[in-house]
Amino acid sequence: MRFESCDWHGGQADAEERLDLYSKILNPVVEEIHSSFGGRIHNKLVWASMKAVFSGIITHHNDRELAETFFNSVTRRIFTTVGVDQQIEFVDSDFESPPEQSGQPIYRTFQGGSKIASIIKSILSSYKFSSEYEDMNRDIQAIGLILENHLSKIGALRIVEHAEMVKSVFYRGKGAYLVGRMFSGSHIFPFVLALLNTPSGVKVDAVILTEAEVSILFSYTRSYFHVDIERRYDLITFLKFVMPRKRIAELYIAIGHHKHGKTELYRDLLHHMASSEDKFEIAQGIKGMVMTVFTLPGYDLVFKLIRDRFSYPKTGTRQEVMLKYRLVFKHDRAGRLVDAQEFEHLKFERNRFDEALLRELQENASQTVLIENESVIIRHTYLERRIIPLDIYIQHSTSAAAETAVIDYGNAIKDLVKTNIFPGDMMLKNFGVTRNGRVIFYDYDELCLLTQCSFREFPLPRNEEDELANEPWFTIGENDIFPSEFKKFLELHGDLKRLFHDHHADLFEVAYWQNMQQRIENGEIIDILPYKEKNRLHHQYKEN
Repeated sequence: MRFESCDWHGGQADAEERLDLYSKILNPVVEEIHSSFGGRIHNKLVWASMKAVFSGIITHHNDRELAETFFNSVTRRIFTTVGVDQQIEFVDSDFESPPEQSGQPIYRTFQGGSKIASIIKSILSSYKFSSEYEDMNRDIQAIGLILENHLSKIGALRIVEHAEMVKSVFYRGKGAYLVGRMFSGSHIFPFVLALLNTPSGVKVDAVILTEAEVSILFSYTRSYFHVDIERRYDLITFLKFVMPRKRIAELYIAIGHHKHGKTELYRDLLHHMASSEDKFEIAQGIKGMVMTVFTLPGYDLVFKLIRDRFSYPKTGTRQEVMLKYRLVFKHDRAGRLVDAQEFEHLKFERNRFDEALLRELQENASQTVLIENESVIIRHTYLERRIIPLDIYIQHSTSAAAETAVIDYGNAIKDLVKTNIFPGDMMLKNFGVTRNGRVIFYDYDELCLLTQCSFREFPLPRNEEDELANEPWFTIGENDIFPSEFKKFLELHGDLKRLFHDHHADLFEVAYWQNMQQRIENGEIIDILPYKEKNRLHHQYKEN
């Protein structure tokens, strides 16, 4: 409905409201259990029996994996479980086999043949919207050309034998996405169409044909899709085939089931630790002033803990930092902010921690970490994907890769600005590079809404005394920002510095920031496309 009526503000409100839905359901359930159980509320034998009965009840449910996670949420809320308790929660699923086969597959199959245009037309015609397609024949022709080029590039036949497309449409922001896969001889590849609803009708804006590009579309740096599906398990299985390098956890999170995504993420971590001897160690890079960060060498996640005391000149409180992370969780991440998963009361064996890390935790995170004889208890942490800090990436990558990253560093800042986010501390160490080469931001302690900032020109000195003064000779408000001063904190030198200036000199101008503020305050939702410009169909229009 939001897509068809172009109600983008309503869509944003829906996306935010959905994030609170889980707690709105969970809280009354916990309250009712407290009131009805009385003195038996913490009787684990009662809960173990309930777990067994509950497992039987959900056996034939389509969403039994989500039901297990909900049961865990209730028990962890009541018992404040430290680590895991197999007796009263589903540490691993009770079900080794998938749910019973559905009578209705989640995808439609479209038969192909010698004419690629015919299968594309069949696909587009099967998805109905209240608005007509702006020019379906034009889009079919452009998609056909892109498909033919792709088939040639991968060495496949010049025909598509058949395609499988998820029946449900994926919605996010201003876009609607048709997600599937195509078969050509021994070649199987993703096939995703990005649709936009314009004043003149629905149009296909882009076609996405590689695993890497679809992975970016479903990235952990983007907001969650809205997709109406009955059997999530079947959808996740389909998506896993299209994106085999994605964790199951990431796919659940991408379609809006972040609580179950956390369950799958924790299970994945436990399985990794059971099959390895890696020790937790301090993460690479410059130590944070607000967060202590550690990782497992063979695992691509980092644990971020709020420090007991922030290093000078950082100010603020633990609660303020947590509110920043909450802001990011509920905000449009635009492909530039890492989605951090919040965990409480984790418990690990002490011998899995490097001694240097244990000292670091004792010195800087004693309010969050309890180190015992045999175990380490982490009361609160954020888990994020491990990425290469931008300063390290630039230092050790090739010249071409460094140049690409520097340009995208500026693009990342601008994408954040478009969503009403001012990153605050824009030093290179607060940005990172993903495995797909995208620059993203992951240090949130100084992040704020762009519209809360006051962007000012730096006053010229009135006299020589002002010019030589160690302290500012003018009043600076709490939210005052001086874009011309950004140059001093860039940490780029030589050709890379000149390259950044060539592409992003407007970031040093007050006019740029004030203009973006005005657009946002006027209610404009600025487009940030989750695919590359080369994927867009209008390039084919120009050629034909």
